[in-house]
Amino acid sequence: MDASEPFTVDTVLAPVDGSDESATAVEYAVAVADRYDATVHALFVLGRGVVRGLDAGTVDETDVAENTQGFFDDVSDIAADADVPLVTSVDDGFSQTRKTRHPGNVVLDTADEIDADFIVLPREPVTETEAEVLEKAAEYVLSYASQPVLSV
Repeated sequence: MDASEPFTVDTVLAPVDGSDESATAVEYAVAVADRYDATVHALFVLGRGVVRGLDAGTVDETDVAENTQGFFDDVSDIAADADVPLVTSVDDGFSQTRKTRHPGNVVLDTADEIDADFIVLPREPVTETEAEVLEKAAEYVLSYASQPVLSV
């Protein structure tokens, strides 16, 4: 992009993990999308404990689907209030068989797949829980994304 080209955004990627911080990131993503008449793509990234539990059969897939859909219902209201189109998807943030599969890679791979022009990512405080999947991905995405990134 050179100085003569206007900055345009068609798709804003908002990686989420169900936390309050990721809901806030969706609010920012919707604001950016509203400004540029763009679409928001909310990507729910499943954490290591959930992925391991699903693989081992100790976590109920229906419960995960219901929790994920409940979060998407909440963020759908945010997008609908601003009249911004919202697309949602879910992906595993970790793999038991691929060492290179982690939340940062999942976010960047999805950004490339959907041709995202902008990424809004929660930057959560480091905690002892596994609930906040994206806290470890923030630095990675900020370092390696080819798109502009807003970390909130």
